[in-house]
Amino acid sequence: MPSDVAGLVLAAGSGSRYGGPKALVRYEGSRLVDRAVRLLSGGGCAPVVVVSGAVSLSVPGAIVVHNPDWATGMGSSLRAGLRALSWSVTADAVVVALVDQPWVGVEAVKRLRQVWSSAAGEVSVAVATYEGRRGNPVLLARPVWPEVAALADGDVGARPFLRAHPELVTAVDCTGTGTSADVDTPADLPPLNDHVQ
Repeated sequence: MPSDVAGLVLAAGSGSRYGGPKALVRYEGSRLVDRAVRLLSGGGCAPVVVVSGAVSLSVPGAIVVHNPDWATGMGSSLRAGLRALSWSVTADAVVVALVDQPWVGVEAVKRLRQVWSSAAGEVSVAVATYEGRRGNPVLLARPVWPEVAALADGDVGARPFLRAHPELVTAVDCTGTGTSADVDTPADLPPLNDHVQ
């Protein structure tokens, strides 16, 4: 597959329900932000941009972009990430992942990229589904970035765009590759993890 798909990790939140920024939470020996970067790079995305906010981040293998408006919600982080990619990267699409979903599998990223690359420009948005339900990650072709950014508001990401343009959305079955379940509180992770770094 071609390597013209970038990766974007939204990692700016303060983790108020968790008790600290989830980007710094450690799971199986790695911070969640590092796991998310490996997820995207392992799926063939390059470069990978991480949007920080509540806490400064240094992330090997990624370009970190600070979102000064992080407290307004995920929408501003998606806008900041897409803006950074638009200015500095020639990628034709981006796969967006959330930092607090450590069980998404690399195969899901690969399937999104495969569907997009094999469609020869006919796929604008590809969304991972699990047992028929939409989840993450989501691939966005470059032509839709401006409208996705314009509609992203509050604590939602691309959802308003997906609702406004269902005809542009291609569902990609990723059942069995992992899950896009969120980590919201320490109880969502197995007890042997050392949680916040």
